[in-house]
Amino acid sequence: MKRKAQAQRCIGILTAGGDCPGLNAAIRAVAKSALHHDIQVVGFLDGFRGLVENRFITLDDRMVSGILTVGGTILGSSRDKPHKMEMGGTVMDMTDVAIANARRMHLDCLVCLGGNGTQNNAFRLVQKGGINVITLPKTIDNDVAMTDTCFGFDTAKSIATEAIDRLHTTATSHHRIIALELMGHTAGWLALGAGIAGGADVILIPEIPYDIRAIADFLNIRRQSGKRFSIIAVAEGAKACGAVPENGGKKNGNKKASKTADADPAVPGTEHEPVMIREPMVNRIVRELQALTGVEARMTQLGHVQRGGTPTPADRLLCTRLGTTAGELIAARHYNVMVGVKGDACVPVPLKQVAGIIRTVPTDHPWIRAARLVGTCMGDRPD
Repeated sequence: MKRKAQAQRCIGILTAGGDCPGLNAAIRAVAKSALHHDIQVVGFLDGFRGLVENRFITLDDRMVSGILTVGGTILGSSRDKPHKMEMGGTVMDMTDVAIANARRMHLDCLVCLGGNGTQNNAFRLVQKGGINVITLPKTIDNDVAMTDTCFGFDTAKSIATEAIDRLHTTATSHHRIIALELMGHTAGWLALGAGIAGGADVILIPEIPYDIRAIADFLNIRRQSGKRFSIIAVAEGAKACGAVPENGGKKNGNKKASKTADADPAVPGTEHEPVMIREPMVNRIVRELQALTGVEARMTQLGHVQRGGTPTPADRLLCTRLGTTAGELIAARHYNVMVGVKGDACVPVPLKQVAGIIRTVPTDHPWIRAARLVGTCMGDRPD
């Protein structure tokens, strides 16, 4: 006897913010888990912009087959925010349009894969429109609150560690100081983790302001003890003692260069107001260290290489666990949460406890203690 036909439930998935290893693995896990519960799945293209512009594709089993190991995201991504979206050259609040599209499609839930900005934007949709949302923590910076780790972090840490490993050979051969700049504007998880794993001699993170003379003294002592090279892992948000944070410490402020001691001379011969170009922080560090130590110093910036490529087995497993947990929560109609990692478990965390909070490295974290105990300089003069 046939079961009485019922309206099939439907969910939407989008990936927002920067791309990250594991996004496709997470899409696959959410979709397959939802399909297992007879829930239809659609994917919005290019993040929240796809939701606003009503651009989506159906995600059936064939669409998500074979994407577990593929980097990037089959849905595309963007940093567009529904409440501040450029439309035809004008920045507009498109929140109501996003909510209306979700309701018109009768979505049971919108699953948002992203970092801090995505958590905030998803929560705004909950607050303003009352639509159901579930988020997954994605960022190589590992700085989303209320979760032990984020997917993408392990892959980026592995890439950064391999880069440090490779720099050892040229640093040793030429007896140089080499600084590697890694991502991490506000939180130093990536530089700290990769620095420890790669055996960096100095690790600079935003949470511990550095003293350039303390670093120079440390490097001079290393050289006097017969160690002819040094590797420095630098988070891009590392700052010197007494430095004033850009934008008053605001994470997403309007960044304008100012006339400071770090600025290069204005380009001559222009009719417009001179533009002052700020010297990259890692450049300044190697320049100052070379002057203070007399040792040849070089720098390299890993950049977007950290965000690309195939996810590690650890990230694939994590994405599968997070995504299938999201599928189970959707089946149970448990909404407006982020699926976080707590110990060995994937657990729902109220989204209001996550939005607007950045998880930085505590200065008493075991990783920092371990680094100091193996003789790593953290840029300061510890008591």
